[in-house]
Amino acid sequence: MAIYSIISGTGSYIPTNSVKNEAFLSNEFHDSYDKPVNKSNQYIIDKFLEITTISERRYVTKDLLTSDIAFFAAENAIEKAGIDKESLDYIIVAHNFGDVHHDNNRTDNVPSLAARVKHKLNIENPYTVAYDILFGCPGWLQAFIQAHYYIQSGDAKRILVIGADVLSRISDPYDRDSMLYADGAGAVILEALESGEPVGIMGHVTRSDTKDYLNMLNMGPSFKSTENPQDLYLKMNGRKLYQYALETVPLAIKAALDKSNTDIRDINKVLIHQANGKMDEAILKRLYALYDINDIPKDVMPMSISYLGNSSVATLPTLLDLIMRDRLMQSGSTEKHKIKKGDKIVFASVGAGMNINALVYSV
Repeated sequence: MAIYSIISGTGSYIPTNSVKNEAFLSNEFHDSYDKPVNKSNQYIIDKFLEITTISERRYVTKDLLTSDIAFFAAENAIEKAGIDKESLDYIIVAHNFGDVHHDNNRTDNVPSLAARVKHKLNIENPYTVAYDILFGCPGWLQAFIQAHYYIQSGDAKRILVIGADVLSRISDPYDRDSMLYADGAGAVILEALESGEPVGIMGHVTRSDTKDYLNMLNMGPSFKSTENPQDLYLKMNGRKLYQYALETVPLAIKAALDKSNTDIRDINKVLIHQANGKMDEAILKRLYALYDINDIPKDVMPMSISYLGNSSVATLPTLLDLIMRDRLMQSGSTEKHKIKKGDKIVFASVGAGMNINALVYSV
């Protein structure tokens, strides 16, 4: 018998404010040199849809903060797992910008979001340790890996891992990349299980390529110079990041598969961070090519980006929760994505310009 780390409950919060691409028709887009983009907004939107597959995204309402939606997702996961919240050993919240209010884009990280979530959950146990992790879009998966280490060490038996971001408030409305970003929160309960058969987390890999890719994402002023120069917005070298992801994510996934002695043919679902639909399709193709496989299994890669957008650390736990609650349809089908006992899953994420992680999980 050995101790394994298994998911006992999932939860998510999908904001109620749906923003379709047409909402950007009235935007004034500028390039990085503060020049108006010499294309019609309809052309920009059509090209954006073609490249990313995003037709819609979700934004939080004005009254909500990142810690609020993290709390909502946490409540969902706790209820689904059927656990006593006082029994949690850790609460780890992955995010990137803290609580950003709707009337300004200043980040607010003190106290930590995890501490705020613990407070909102009304947990009295002083030994429920609450802390945050900043790791870009792969933050939730990295927090998941950290939780696994705590369980494997014997230090913890039950951990709440949350990913939440409100990117709509740190995106520059004059930047075409602002159409990528969305808001959301997802959470899981990770528990220790004594088992004679391998189950749960089987292997994982993380890399940080800071030497050559440090500044693919950064905070900078608006592309329109007349805006308040003290306001900083998320900026991205999209073309370089796209190429970096294509070259390295498949290799990281294969490394995690090799580490867990798992063949790609045994994988039932590949859950990739929902950053860009076309990019994820290209990553999947390159992954299977590493095994000389041209015919990729149908519906092996569930997608939610077309209608939820890129909510950074929230995309993976939200995607998982949608599947576990029978709420995600297969592409072009009336069938729903399913994850069942005995399935093997790959989780993978890329972001912050230079961070990548991948994990193999056996249900």
